[in-house]
Amino acid sequence: MNAPRATKVRLRTAIPALRREIASRPQQAGTKRHRDAQQLLPPGVRIVVTVILAVVILVPIAYMLLLSVTPDVEIGAGQLIPTHWVFQNYQLMWSSAPLAQGLVNSLIISGFASIIAVTLAVGAAYVLTRFTFLGRRPYLYLLIGLQAVPSVMLLLPLFVVFASIQLAISTAIRSHFQLIGTYEVVIVTYLTFALPFATWLMMSYLGSIPIELEEAALVDGASRLRALWHVVIPLALPGMVVALVFSFLAGWNDVLFASVLTLPDTRTLAIQVQTFSVAQEGGALPLYGQLMGAAIISALPVVVLYMIFQRYLIGGLTAGGVKG
Repeated sequence: MNAPRATKVRLRTAIPALRREIASRPQQAGTKRHRDAQQLLPPGVRIVVTVILAVVILVPIAYMLLLSVTPDVEIGAGQLIPTHWVFQNYQLMWSSAPLAQGLVNSLIISGFASIIAVTLAVGAAYVLTRFTFLGRRPYLYLLIGLQAVPSVMLLLPLFVVFASIQLAISTAIRSHFQLIGTYEVVIVTYLTFALPFATWLMMSYLGSIPIELEEAALVDGASRLRALWHVVIPLALPGMVVALVFSFLAGWNDVLFASVLTLPDTRTLAIQVQTFSVAQEGGALPLYGQLMGAAIISALPVVVLYMIFQRYLIGGLTAGGVKG
């Protein structure tokens, strides 16, 4: 067996044990903090607070579900309990508004933006946590500064930049070049917000991974890139999942930038639901049931995403609290 293959085998064998070691640290810290938090309030008060929070969160959701299967006439009349269920609202809403197209557009834009953000964030966080170089601190301050800038202040500058690029390319090729309204423009726009947050999150997580693990891989003959791929990335998977989910949400819930930078063919689901809602104003009878059904459908992918990655989210959010 040659040296690179032997190194790869040893790394694959050591990864599960290293992953359990890293994962146990935030879990132990989280358990301690959970116990400390429990000691702050008596058991009876904790139960009351938990019930109040559950009611505040679940009642609006339950009411939205109820309205989605209630006849529009009864909703307009203010009737709380419907006389009969109208499950056809979930079928009719797809023809009342282009929700299917908006759903596909949102999945494409938010999915690619989150994947690119996490990929770049891992590389940037690795360099920032493992090396010291000129400009490192200003770069960190710049990441914080980007998070402090309101989104609405960046809308017009971004539009002007994209419009200028579109005009320059159209002039160079002497033909119309469409840039604004494409998937690429919206994805790049979402990266300006998702990438700084993902980088900070991955810095916190990579900082908890002992550098000795990479040094051991380098001693065994692995390159820096191989050590990153076979040692750091498997151990940083929970943090990457957290960054992926929050980057996905940044694009999924956006209305401001998508309303300006998209065309009818590339509108996201949030814009389609907003357009559907505005179209109901001034009509004979608003389609309340279909509108509530569209709102539920728009929230369902996020709920499914949280349910799938719940195990990683719990470990990844607490990982930066303890440094190994």
